[in-house]
Amino acid sequence: MPPCATLASMHAMPITAFDTQCIALHAEGASALVALHGAHVLSWIPADGRERLFLSKRTVFDGRAAIRGGIPVIFPQFGERGALRKHGFARNCGWRFMGVECGAAVFELRGDGDVHWPYPFVACLRIGLTATRLAVTLEIENTGDTAFAFTAALHTYLGVGDIAQVRVEGLQGCDYEDSANGGTLHRQSDYAVAFVDETDRIYSDVVAPLTLVDGAQRLGIEQQGFTDVVVWNPGARLASGIADLEAGDWQRFVCIEAAQAAQPVLLQAGEQWQGRQQLG
Repeated sequence: MPPCATLASMHAMPITAFDTQCIALHAEGASALVALHGAHVLSWIPADGRERLFLSKRTVFDGRAAIRGGIPVIFPQFGERGALRKHGFARNCGWRFMGVECGAAVFELRGDGDVHWPYPFVACLRIGLTATRLAVTLEIENTGDTAFAFTAALHTYLGVGDIAQVRVEGLQGCDYEDSANGGTLHRQSDYAVAFVDETDRIYSDVVAPLTLVDGAQRLGIEQQGFTDVVVWNPGARLASGIADLEAGDWQRFVCIEAAQAAQPVLLQAGEQWQGRQQLG
């Protein structure tokens, strides 16, 4: 984490929104809304007043189903790469709000080797907010006496005006697994990623900052700790079968996910791991 002096002064308030318990965050004229269900960032509005995240109007806030949109926390399994439910259990669990520490809101999930997973752990999500930036940091600690492996991601849904006008820059030269086409391997040769149909790619060993180009708008995206970037948009055909998306929603978002998907993290007893995504 950056030194406290570099972070904005943050105010946090518990509220009920979308019929679920949330923490409202405010700093430097910006705001964010975080549901305790999944420690899920539902909204991020920088000081310019424009919402940056996509949240489906059809998502169900029943405390059981995963929330469609915002920033879901994926842990301890990315996708179907293991024996657990798709994308693991963290996004469907109740997290505790631990308060504001060093300018960041802190949320915690503890596991004691119960029915979810046989390994004790502590997951911590830290959310930093300034007038123009949102930083989300996922920390995992192995609190047991046995090593475990996991995959993880911050499954960020970014709102866009029209997916046909969207480009993602910064991935040129990176290798990727094309999950929409049988997991075939390719190298990104074009300068920017464009979207004409279903796009589901896992880019590996990404180190350069990315830029989301949305018409005349540009958003910087950086990450540390996570080695992969997932770029996803379902396209019209796949989206038509997703019950918690409205018609045409696929044109209004793109997921750019900081991920540890291709290669699991092996965490020994007592060790910690950290991954961070910064938007803005």
